[in-house]
Amino acid sequence: MLLILGQGYSGTFIARAAHAAGQQVLGVRRQGGEGLIAFDDPALPDAIASASHILSSIPPDSSGADPVLTRFHGLLAHHGGWLAYLSSTGVYGDAGGAWVDEATPIGSGRREARTEADLGWQALGATIFRLPGIYGPGRSALDQVRAGTARRIDRPGHRFSRIHVADIAGAVLAAMQQRAQGIFNITDDLPAEPRHVTEFACRLLGAPLPPLLPLDDATLPPMARAFWTERRCVSGRKLARETGYRLRHPDYKAGLLAILKGIE
Repeated sequence: MLLILGQGYSGTFIARAAHAAGQQVLGVRRQGGEGLIAFDDPALPDAIASASHILSSIPPDSSGADPVLTRFHGLLAHHGGWLAYLSSTGVYGDAGGAWVDEATPIGSGRREARTEADLGWQALGATIFRLPGIYGPGRSALDQVRAGTARRIDRPGHRFSRIHVADIAGAVLAAMQQRAQGIFNITDDLPAEPRHVTEFACRLLGAPLPPLLPLDDATLPPMARAFWTERRCVSGRKLARETGYRLRHPDYKAGLLAILKGIE
């Protein structure tokens, strides 16, 4: 059984892919539901003990601690199955726009809590998947353009990596089936400036371009503004090399076209 701790947006796609592959799946959220149990359900420790595969996508909480490690570290430390954690490429910090890969040191950026969680799961022997900006159906530049919330910020050379949520599911499932170990970046092959993604989405929809604003003129909340303090391009070659998985959406153009056509 695959136990998904934190079955949110990405976790739901992973669950769907695992079901399609014939896997039994149990998801965990704050509140239970069909095929789900709550994080505070007294049955969760037994589910952890009996699961053959465990994947956590729960981020650090407001105190900076990983809720899963805080509560279940002992159980996980003695678990004999496959453990995995969805981390963030934010742990690499600012690379000045240079390329980073799984051998790049972590912990120099603003994501201190995420780095600690990443290291904590590594200490348990978990497979670590580091993810950049996630997009997909219902959460893409197309949706922002349609909603009138898309922005274009003029920040030449400020490129970022992305990943379509269906490729997160495909990559995790491929690694799980092979019981792959280690650290893997799951990322597309075309880091790009956010404005270029918005402009492509506008062209696809035949929509007018939002105004091009300097960063200092854009009204952004502190978390969003902090996003612009770091630059890096993330390599995902190790994933293909060691698991054989090939991205279904290797760049944002392919991904947005697929979303527009209703293809996952």
